[in-house]
Amino acid sequence: MLLKDIRDYQILFLGLFLVLGIGTRDWTLRPELIGVAIATCLATQWILSWVTGKQEVTNLRSALITSLGLSLLLRADHWTTMAIAAAMAIASKFIFQVGDKHFFNPANFGIISALILTPDAWVSPGQWGEEWWYGLLFLGTGGMILQRVGRWDTTAAFLGSYSLLEAIRNLWLGWTWDVYWHRLMSGSLLLFALFMITDPRSIPNSRIGRVVWAICIAGLTFILRNYFFVSTAVFWALFALAPLSILLDVLWLAPRFAWQEEDEGDEEAEENFLLSTKKVEV
Repeated sequence: MLLKDIRDYQILFLGLFLVLGIGTRDWTLRPELIGVAIATCLATQWILSWVTGKQEVTNLRSALITSLGLSLLLRADHWTTMAIAAAMAIASKFIFQVGDKHFFNPANFGIISALILTPDAWVSPGQWGEEWWYGLLFLGTGGMILQRVGRWDTTAAFLGSYSLLEAIRNLWLGWTWDVYWHRLMSGSLLLFALFMITDPRSIPNSRIGRVVWAICIAGLTFILRNYFFVSTAVFWALFALAPLSILLDVLWLAPRFAWQEEDEGDEEAEENFLLSTKKVEV
């Protein structure tokens, strides 16, 4: 039986990655921290939905996805650090909004918040190693989700522009292509490109906006990684350029993304937007 909501597949795949990482990569993950991340995300989503009167309380899928993303990427010594990251991640959706759309990726915001506010948080970009079958697994599962939500352009623009910049640098320095592939064949980079940078509710609405946005993130990632030697460059680049999506939405108008089972008010708003744009074109 097929799952109705694409977010159910995201939950399934991220949970699978978590089990796979623990089982095959020998991660030093503590089950209690995973539990803290899940419980804090769900509780924060419920409380803030109730306080603000939003209907998102009836659907906690997005909060669960955020908690699994934090569990996959963030490491901490104390449970309070994970709780802070989870609470900040969900709160960012309610605080940083323009036109009822949040522009920070929740998991990314939680990771950066923990890195800034706590002394014991860290991210391990190389935790997946460079084994080829991890990449095939991520591409297969991520590709299925991106096909359903229609955001392949974002991943292609990011990976294409970033790999091109790395290739130019590799040629300029006269390195062998083994070095080039070593820098690109990272499970964490693929996870970021397929599951984080493609969040349809926080990225630009229009295709051209998404392509421009992804290229900018790739460029900043390249600079931070190669000239400032920041190992977590992709996360800082996404955080720094997240507000740019608001400007791109103004420059190139397009209907806001809606999940399959969202309330009828969102669907009606999308239809009204399409009707208004058609009138403008006429």
